[in-house]
Amino acid sequence: MSTSILLATTARILNQFRHDRRTVALMVLMPSLLLILLRFVFNSDQAFSRAAPALLAVFPFAIMFIVTSITTLRERTTATLERLMTMPMGKLDLLFGYALAFGIVALVQVLVAVSVSLTWLGLEIGGSVWLLVVIAGLDALLGTALGLFASAFARTEFQAVQFMPLFVMPQVLLCGLFAPREAMTPVLEWLSNVMPLSYAVDALTAVTTSSDITGELVRNLAIVAACGLLALVLGAVTLRRRTP
Repeated sequence: MSTSILLATTARILNQFRHDRRTVALMVLMPSLLLILLRFVFNSDQAFSRAAPALLAVFPFAIMFIVTSITTLRERTTATLERLMTMPMGKLDLLFGYALAFGIVALVQVLVAVSVSLTWLGLEIGGSVWLLVVIAGLDALLGTALGLFASAFARTEFQAVQFMPLFVMPQVLLCGLFAPREAMTPVLEWLSNVMPLSYAVDALTAVTTSSDITGELVRNLAIVAACGLLALVLGAVTLRRRTP
């Protein structure tokens, strides 16, 4: 990879965001708005504090997946990616540049969501606030990486949206949000164990309930980060230099 090319790609994407306020608003504000809605649905600080950690993982993950996959596909269908790939640019330069740009937006998204949850919505945590931000940020980056990977297999924006039930919804259903993972049938528990969102939810739950940094917490963070990196590498492998 070339650092200069990677940073130039990041700057180009961020410059595009400046002219697309609706997309930026969707990415930055939507998780917070959904958490606000959830707080008033529960109408209880205690009930919200039980559900919020998992949703701090689910909402950024799902939203970043949708926006990243559609935005990347739009650049492919308009032949922008094809023109870029004719330049002396490696696939990893391109995808990591995209990931860095979306990652910066994802970090802002997570900071806003965590701030709103802690100050206005009454979320109580037993661990470090900054560790909570790091975990939620890693999860948003995971959604970004999977979105970049999924966009390589779609030819239209409609197809990109159709990948959400494949990449996102099974993880949401099996991550422990609706039922404890250990209470699931063996097959479903096995599936939840191979899905990275499960480890992000476990890590966020651990941070909100305890201030201890355990080996299990570190392992969960490593798994989420490794899965995000793997998705980016696989995205580079499957990225086509020509648009069909």
